[in-house]
Amino acid sequence: MRTRATRTPSGSQTSTASGCPPASDPMVAGAHPSVAVDGIVLHGGKLVAVRRKNEPYRGMPALPGGFVELGETTVDAVVREVREETGLETRVKRLVGVFSDPRRDPRGHVISIVYELDAVGGRLKAGSDAAAIVHVNLSAVPGMAFDHNEIVRVWRGL
Repeated sequence: MRTRATRTPSGSQTSTASGCPPASDPMVAGAHPSVAVDGIVLHGGKLVAVRRKNEPYRGMPALPGGFVELGETTVDAVVREVREETGLETRVKRLVGVFSDPRRDPRGHVISIVYELDAVGGRLKAGSDAAAIVHVNLSAVPGMAFDHNEIVRVWRGL
């Protein structure tokens, strides 16, 4: 069996029999960004948000959203997340944008794909990971979790 030396991002050398970097190397273990979705939905002329039940940003308003599950499209994920967090049945209207600043989420590098959705049914009620539903007046958007204020600004400019 041949051993091959590799360099880690910090410049130190490691050796593995397979020639692959060790699993502890940040270029291998957990080094890829996560993919999330967020939804912009109007209900009664106001933006639907949720008050976060969990950290990070517990207690702050946020757009409904969450992580894309393995094998799921981003469109299916945003419809599912909005339904789980708000009780609303929705249909995607358009793509708002992709938000990829590595600092946007304190848990790590999360890329969020944001859609505007039309409410087509359901009843507003906070889901299990939302403390409450928040109706946001677009003339006075409060401080929101993550980069959601920036997302709302981009959406309003479309």
